[in-house]
Amino acid sequence: MKSNIFNFLLILTVLVTVVCVCIFTACKDEPAKVIVPPGDGEPGDEPPGGPFQWDNPPDEDYTVPSGFDSKKGVTGKLTEKQYDSTTTGATRKCYVYTPPEYDSNETYPVLYLLHGIGGTHTEWKEGGNPNEILSNLINAGKAKPMIVVMPNVRAKKNDSVSGDVYGQENVNAFNNFINDLKNDLIPFIEKEYKVSKRRTGRAIAGLSMGGMESLYIGISMPETFGFIGAFSAAPGLLLQSDQMIIPDEYKNKIFIMICCAKDDSLISFSRNYNKSLVDNGVKTSYYELETGGHGFDVWKNGLYNFARRIF
Repeated sequence: MKSNIFNFLLILTVLVTVVCVCIFTACKDEPAKVIVPPGDGEPGDEPPGGPFQWDNPPDEDYTVPSGFDSKKGVTGKLTEKQYDSTTTGATRKCYVYTPPEYDSNETYPVLYLLHGIGGTHTEWKEGGNPNEILSNLINAGKAKPMIVVMPNVRAKKNDSVSGDVYGQENVNAFNNFINDLKNDLIPFIEKEYKVSKRRTGRAIAGLSMGGMESLYIGISMPETFGFIGAFSAAPGLLLQSDQMIIPDEYKNKIFIMICCAKDDSLISFSRNYNKSLVDNGVKTSYYELETGGHGFDVWKNGLYNFARRIF
């Protein structure tokens, strides 16, 4: 009897040991789970600092195909939205582009697209064919599906076009947009839409005065925007040449595209902005158009080339 009990205990001990070894091995081989910090993006998003790297530069073909800005198939949707601005103390408007086959359950990268000094949130919609340009690119697989926000950059209580558009009051309102963007517009968009909350999923670009503001905002907020576009950038940047720098942690991981027509009377500003960045060790994608002036023939070209290189 004692021998049977001893044998039973011996077998039981061996079985328990084998089971423990198997459990330990399985736990050891199981890959660690990736935890996304709250507010730092969404599961499956690229890690901070990616995906763009200047080690793999974009192509330098800036031509556009015939009909790039005409409707060729299914387009996205432009919706006018309103948001409360604590910065200006007013309710403000913006247009939001959602891509073809938009799915409210999917997370999209977001582009903030800015107008010029005499425009409002309607300027791109009325003259720039953003729906056609973006939808054609997305349908052809040349750009990632994205949400595009076209706000009123004139950040003051009465943000309509009035008085001297080149006056200091109007300029100050444009320079105040960085506060409206940070404190009011981005939080509103992130509440209303599933958009990326990482710099790798955010871009800012604009035409003329909006191009200058995009440079100012993007360079000032590299932790927020991984992509910056300036089409025929206006004078007045609130950064001196030696201030146009990108911190080392982002310097090789930010895409800046500047373009302008050679016949544009403001081209010296685009050239000088680009030179300041390059002199400070910041790589850029810069090109000049042989034809065109200070108008949508150039700015639509800029949107096309920027949209197909971001995200």
